[in-house]
Amino acid sequence: MSKFGKKSTTSQEIPTAALPDIIFMLLFFFMVTTVLREVELMVKQDLPQAVQLQKIERKSLVSYIYIGEPRKTGTFGTEPKIQVNDVFIEPRDIVRFVNQEKDKLSEVERDQITMSLKVDIDTKFGIVSDVQQELREANARKVLYSSRQVIETI
Repeated sequence: MSKFGKKSTTSQEIPTAALPDIIFMLLFFFMVTTVLREVELMVKQDLPQAVQLQKIERKSLVSYIYIGEPRKTGTFGTEPKIQVNDVFIEPRDIVRFVNQEKDKLSEVERDQITMSLKVDIDTKFGIVSDVQQELREANARKVLYSSRQVIETI
């Protein structure tokens, strides 16, 4: 009866012209919002409080040394340990650590390196004194002691 047949001209394809743009925007979004982990702390860190603090100007010139009791006391004991870059070291290895950190910097910045000591409040001073002696031998003269700021109530 009908002379005219149905002619379908619709296509079943999905337009993908904007797909690379969308993927690039998602990639850029995740690159900007992602925070990379610097160091996994393996020692307890309850920093002492300070009344007056000074902010670090160039954090790229700062290397951190963590001192405190290990979190996993069964494996590492209960004596305070020194942690740098996710590993425990002995005081005699501090000179090597400082030299490795200096090698990461340019020639001009090597003398400006600052060693930041993050020492747990319950740590005895003996191990801190050993670290200070090794830093002197490594010619790392700028030493910074990290602390929390006391919030004064009126």
